[in-house]
Amino acid sequence: MATKTYLAIDVGASSGRVLAGVFDGERIRLEELHRFENGPTHAAGGMYWDLLLLWKNIQEGLKSAKAKYGDDIVSMGVDTWGVDFSFLGDDGELLGNPRHYRDPRNKKAFDEALQIATREEIFAETGLQFLDFNSLYQLYAMRQADSSILDAATDFLMMPDIFHWLLTGEKGNEVTNVTTTQLYNPVTKGWSKKLIDKFRLPSVFKEILPTGTNLGKLRAEVAAATGIRTAEVILPGTHDTASAVAAVPAAQSSGKTPNWCYISSGTWSLMGVETTHPVINAKCAEYNFTNEGGVGGTTRLLKNIGGLWLVQECRRIWKEAGHEYSWSELVRMSEAATPLASLIDPDHASFSAPANMPQAIRDFCTRTGQTPPQSEGEVIRCALESLAMRYRQVHTWLQELTGGEINTIHIVGGGAQNALLSQFAADSCKCRVVAGPTEATAVGNLMTQAVALGDVGSLWDSREVVRNSFSVAEYQPRNTTAWDEAYGRFLNLLNK
Repeated sequence: MATKTYLAIDVGASSGRVLAGVFDGERIRLEELHRFENGPTHAAGGMYWDLLLLWKNIQEGLKSAKAKYGDDIVSMGVDTWGVDFSFLGDDGELLGNPRHYRDPRNKKAFDEALQIATREEIFAETGLQFLDFNSLYQLYAMRQADSSILDAATDFLMMPDIFHWLLTGEKGNEVTNVTTTQLYNPVTKGWSKKLIDKFRLPSVFKEILPTGTNLGKLRAEVAAATGIRTAEVILPGTHDTASAVAAVPAAQSSGKTPNWCYISSGTWSLMGVETTHPVINAKCAEYNFTNEGGVGGTTRLLKNIGGLWLVQECRRIWKEAGHEYSWSELVRMSEAATPLASLIDPDHASFSAPANMPQAIRDFCTRTGQTPPQSEGEVIRCALESLAMRYRQVHTWLQELTGGEINTIHIVGGGAQNALLSQFAADSCKCRVVAGPTEATAVGNLMTQAVALGDVGSLWDSREVVRNSFSVAEYQPRNTTAWDEAYGRFLNLLNK
């Protein structure tokens, strides 16, 4: 086939990129065309995303793509994080900047919402894990505040839906992101009218669009601004984790249950398996797992783990104090620290948004009767080893929920570059770890476009392209006895 170029607009919670994927029929090659920062903006007691600045940067990236690849560009698609949203009014006007999922109003709304409907009722309806920033609780916070925006809204659009609307003028809610709202029923495959009515939410929810939907070409003004006139806009797995999982370079399992799991590793660690159907039962609810939509009609049975946010925040605090460490320097310092000296629960509420992450880690160790880490290397080693311990716990639960043995963990995303964390995961979970590709979200986005356009046959065919295109690193477990002993300590501290 002739070479084709697809564009991935990949917007994460800390940065965004526009990347080109050049596909020759067997391999895909990536090129980053434009990178930009992202993060919360604090205003009037709330936390927001600067939507229009993000849109400006997306257009700059598209201009760069046109300058480099011209009419070879055949399609583009947007992925972002989940749960966050904004609205359009009946005149098509955008009603304000989207709130950030760490906005302080969410915790109170979450607690109050569980007085309206029980955990059991909500989980039976949605199969989704309970996180206080899920869209349901953000919407309920607006209802409780008598939000004028909610009263004026006619169209609910999640973050990637907003960008696809800005690109094309088409309004809809792509399924993989919809499944993060805790307002989607994975059995009926539609919006949960039961919860929408129970929480007195308005009729603003759009048609749920399948992954791979072709939205058509760019708005005339966007085409004029960017120079891209013939490319199609294709919905990838718009939830970034859905796209990342689509790029896991695994071979199709022969059994009924998968023999591999994934960790999409970045600010969060999303650890789970890909299944053909949702798992909604008492044990899944007890472990607080979630059933989210995957590419190709699959279900992502997974758990959110507080990932490299721990390290990112430590690095930020040290930089503010005048010590700017590179990622490689932090790894070297942690390698020199004493192994398994102290551990934390990476999902403890005290690590959600502390003013000083290194001190929060030390304080947790002190409260749980451990010697707190002092040096930067000790703090980072504590964080990474604790993440690996949490991976082991979730790995055990996944095998229980699926009824099969999981002997390989695929780590994809930026965290796959952290060789020390990958080795810790192999040591802790006592199984093979395959790390890569690092740009999994963009790759999954691009390959979904290729499948939608008929350039690749299926999800599993696209994974073969990924295996042909990107190198990976493999890690085998070592010194598991020491990790077994430390895992007992880890489980004990979770109960303190």
